[in-house]
Amino acid sequence: MLMKSKRILLIAGATLVIALGSCVSKKKYVALQDQYNDLNRDYTAMQVALAESKANHKSVEALLEEARRNNSELKQAYGVLQGNLAQSLEQNSQGNVNIAKLVDEINASNRYIKQLVEAKSKSDSLNMVLTNNLTRSLSRDDLKDVDIKVLKGVVYISLADNMLFRSGSYEISDRAMEILGKIAKIIKDYNNYDVLVEGNTDNVPISRQNIRNNWDLSALRASSVVQVLQNRFGVNPSRLTAGGRGEYNPVASNDSDFGRQQNRRTEIIITPSLDQFMDLIDKAPDTDETK
Repeated sequence: MLMKSKRILLIAGATLVIALGSCVSKKKYVALQDQYNDLNRDYTAMQVALAESKANHKSVEALLEEARRNNSELKQAYGVLQGNLAQSLEQNSQGNVNIAKLVDEINASNRYIKQLVEAKSKSDSLNMVLTNNLTRSLSRDDLKDVDIKVLKGVVYISLADNMLFRSGSYEISDRAMEILGKIAKIIKDYNNYDVLVEGNTDNVPISRQNIRNNWDLSALRASSVVQVLQNRFGVNPSRLTAGGRGEYNPVASNDSDFGRQQNRRTEIIITPSLDQFMDLIDKAPDTDETK
């Protein structure tokens, strides 16, 4: 279209020259001049439009190229995201496995703690039951000279020296016979338990006929108790052990009469096996005695 306009403009110019050469009228000359100016303005406007069109074309190409670059970058970013997603899913799956293992470990730990609490509670109950069973046949007066404890499944029956023996002697008193008879019945009721009889003294030296020192005295006293349990009350001797510890296992200071009196004692230690001890909660010894 621009070429056509240019041709028209040239023709118009040539016509104007011819007209001028032919001495046209002034009025016609002015009209031709106006027509030429109009055509020239149209031509100029078309040149401007052509330049703008070329500029716009370049701008569109630039935008298209930029869009292509952005699209390529987006594709790369999408690929990276896909890789990260796959890695995240894999890690999440492994994380779920680890969490499941941790939950299992926590549950196992909670079960173990619960078992320990239940065992501790049951052990305390068993200690109480066994202590009650051992003391039910003893009177209040008997309990003044007899101390019974259950510690970690082991029964300790501590008998005062002044109740069991005369001073410096290993002969058992008549009163002690009565108490040992009640203890023997309890021991026989639990006939699978082992029984250790252990003699203890204070640190006051002793030297009598057939008694050289406190070692001898403590061992002889333990032996006397064992023989009474066996010979008089029928406890199986295979369950019995006699031992003396002399003055070397004190429970109080030997600096006072009261402390020495506490140290002069004979202990009967009953050691049940665990399964036997667990049965005590449902079984009490038969006895005709009342507390």
